[in-house]
Amino acid sequence: MAYRITCTPEDDLQQKLSALPDDGEEAVITLKEGVYRQRLEIRRARTVLEGAGKGRTLITYALPAREILADGKKRGTFRTYTVLADGDDVRILGLTIENAAWPREEAGQCIALYADGPRFRAEDCALLSYQDTLFTAPLPPKEVEPNGFIGPKQFSPRTPSVQSYLRCEIRGDVDFIFGGASARFEDCDIVSADGRKDRTAPYVGYVCAPSTLPSLQEGYRFVGCRFIGKDVPEGSVYLARPWREGAMAVFERCELGPHIHPAGFADWAGRGKNGTTRFRETGCFGPGAAGPRADFVLP
Repeated sequence: MAYRITCTPEDDLQQKLSALPDDGEEAVITLKEGVYRQRLEIRRARTVLEGAGKGRTLITYALPAREILADGKKRGTFRTYTVLADGDDVRILGLTIENAAWPREEAGQCIALYADGPRFRAEDCALLSYQDTLFTAPLPPKEVEPNGFIGPKQFSPRTPSVQSYLRCEIRGDVDFIFGGASARFEDCDIVSADGRKDRTAPYVGYVCAPSTLPSLQEGYRFVGCRFIGKDVPEGSVYLARPWREGAMAVFERCELGPHIHPAGFADWAGRGKNGTTRFRETGCFGPGAAGPRADFVLP
């Protein structure tokens, strides 16, 4: 029999979760409507976090990557998350998760949801931030900079993760969906929004930056999604760029707004043109679907 608990914004979510037996039984945590100004780590398997609806139940925190900690070092990208989901068969339903750190030029990367663990699933949720909103673990095998991956899984095995996102809204501006998982996004609103305070310089955005684990047969797949621009110029946003070699992303029957760049995809450190990147579109439509695509995009 599943464990069931109900929480209000006055409750300590981490305390409630930690009090549950870790015995393999499903646990359903129902969050009543309201704003939960908390940070949460879900490491328990078969845990369901269910809100009152997207926009009605909000978990929000504000941790920026560029914050200097007591040891004199920056917090770094992978310690900014508002919610960490790191257990087998974790699901989140009907809620909004936000990293409210802003503006991007001061805050840097700000993860709303760090999703790890087999068979993670999000339905009818909103994930809100600007740079690096959603991290779909695992991390790439190697860091480019020392301690670039400092955080909860820095030294963990790079275990394959298969994830799914259904009817979600994901908002950001730079690499706001990134990581090494095999992840399917279906019937989602993918919203590009300018996270800068100073908007004097030209705007350039990137939706996703996959670093697909070599052992996975598929990286990102967007099916029937709507790519929406919110106060960003026409032709200013690329669908994807490869964070690591072997990056994979497919866009299938998606509606692409006028904010999508005519080239569609951007190179990154030559990885797009070395023959390992696998980006493809099929059946996409809308003003952003027109234009001569980058020469490394698969037919």
